[in-house]
Amino acid sequence: MTLTDPLDLLDIDSLLSDEERQIRETVARFVTDHVRPHVADWFEEGTFPRELAPELGKLGVLGMHLEGYGCAGTSAVAYGLACLELEAGDSGLRSFVSVQGSLAMFSIWRYGSEEQKQEWLPRMAAGEAIGCFGLTEPDFGSDPANMRTRAVRDGDDWILNGSKMWITNGSIADVATVWARTEEGVRGFLVPRDTPGFTSRTIKKKLSLRASITGELAFDDVRLPASAQLPGAQGLGAPLSCLSEARFGIVFGSAGAALDCVRTAVDYAKARVQFGKPIAAFQLTQEKLADMAVGLNTSALLALHLGRLKDAGTIKPHQISVGKLNNVRTALAIARECRTILGGSGITLEYSPLRHANNLESVLTYEGTSEIHTLVIGQALTGHAAFK
Repeated sequence: MTLTDPLDLLDIDSLLSDEERQIRETVARFVTDHVRPHVADWFEEGTFPRELAPELGKLGVLGMHLEGYGCAGTSAVAYGLACLELEAGDSGLRSFVSVQGSLAMFSIWRYGSEEQKQEWLPRMAAGEAIGCFGLTEPDFGSDPANMRTRAVRDGDDWILNGSKMWITNGSIADVATVWARTEEGVRGFLVPRDTPGFTSRTIKKKLSLRASITGELAFDDVRLPASAQLPGAQGLGAPLSCLSEARFGIVFGSAGAALDCVRTAVDYAKARVQFGKPIAAFQLTQEKLADMAVGLNTSALLALHLGRLKDAGTIKPHQISVGKLNNVRTALAIARECRTILGGSGITLEYSPLRHANNLESVLTYEGTSEIHTLVIGQALTGHAAFK
């Protein structure tokens, strides 16, 4: 017997409902038809096609786990499986969907006024408007409590000053959710692109996430009406809750990157002949493939377990940290090992593993570095916060 897919090793599909399998297959077909033929060029050119956003809206993956306002209202597991297939295409694609749905849209859906929800969410779900999430700053990534961006009251208005860095979708977004310090603590604001004093630039010369737009945001005496504030967001816990939503998608997404790498390596090993037989017939190659398949299936089972906990409403932030830390670390190791099976061919964009490896270097860092997630888990185990 020969397995048709690496995830068949533990028959993981048998743990999914018919609807979950259908959603996964639908997203997989979209990636095959609309992404794989072009993603190497996007990566090489350092671009993400904005025209793909409405197509993702038609697919139903933008804010798909949210209820109402044009959103699909699917389960967490279904959303996770979509992320798995999107990142099997490229981390940049999944990043776009995660930032749009789990950060920008979720922040409005969870903390916004009804007027803000009606104004933005239907258009964002359709891919007609693009959002970004401004929390990270040039000098404050893992320590957002000390952010320098500030908003001060001026009559009924707010005056916003500061900057944000490493913002996915930043220079193409129609609206930014921006977090700033105020006299009452950290607050969130919706800043439309055409607001005077708000500028952005695209960060170039990246070696990772090249098929994704990363930007820097700047705010120079940006005047915002009182209606721009997210009324339900009070304190640092609000943006951190949004990050938990995005991190959940990464747990599944990184497993998707690993899956694509293992599929590529298995296919290549079967076809590549050396010393008179396919390299798949050599013991050292089989050891690599077996170890990677075990790691991949373990990651997929962990993601599915966390998805079931999220759907049950019982998931804890430290559990998401376990998922992100393990699955991204595992996926990065798999991508690098798969490249060795491909030999010299593995350094070209004709094959995906090294592209995935480059991308995963960023995924390992963003939405909480591996060090931060390690300390989150350590705090859960010991009761001691070792962040400082």
